[in-house]
Amino acid sequence: MDFSAWLTFFAACWAISISPGPGAVASMSAGLNYGFRRGYFTVFGLILGIWTQLLLVGAGLGALVATSATAFGAVKWAGVAYLVWLGIGQWRAPATPLAARSDDGTQTSRRSMVLRGWMINAVNPKGTVFMLAVVPQFLVLDQPLLGQYLVIGATLSFTDLVVMAGYTALASRVLNALRDASHIRAMNRVFGGLFVVAGTLLALFKRAG
Repeated sequence: MDFSAWLTFFAACWAISISPGPGAVASMSAGLNYGFRRGYFTVFGLILGIWTQLLLVGAGLGALVATSATAFGAVKWAGVAYLVWLGIGQWRAPATPLAARSDDGTQTSRRSMVLRGWMINAVNPKGTVFMLAVVPQFLVLDQPLLGQYLVIGATLSFTDLVVMAGYTALASRVLNALRDASHIRAMNRVFGGLFVVAGTLLALFKRAG
């Protein structure tokens, strides 16, 4: 991949990362509930999900998901179920002070937050279809592919780390403002609803062609 092609891909990565989606909702939800330092572990999981998608595409499994209706449907509905499950959990979350919840190390482990972020991106067939549709356009097939995939993965990771840090920080700024239980309950339901909306949009997603 030459430098001009990389710059084009770099710009596309920013647009993709900034676009609201399940990853942005997860980042904001984590920042709101646990503050920036703790909530950012969810973003690490999102990045691992990106690398999982890239590995699947590079290994050729992504092509199976994109071409097989059965495989695509299985991954798609697994993603839908997971997002809706997250939404229901967020909706039903206790209306306890978020600052106290942020300091409670037993509430949610960092490992669980990383796993949660990974699941959101890893079982999203839209990500697989995007990888298959966009990534090959930037590959130089007569040159070694491993290095090119590493550059693509690093670029996607960098932009997502920066953008999702912004989403997490933005939500965490609300943390200290939420003291009343009714406000906390309302925010839980907003983010719970957003997860369900993301799951619904994924359920409506169909492959092109």
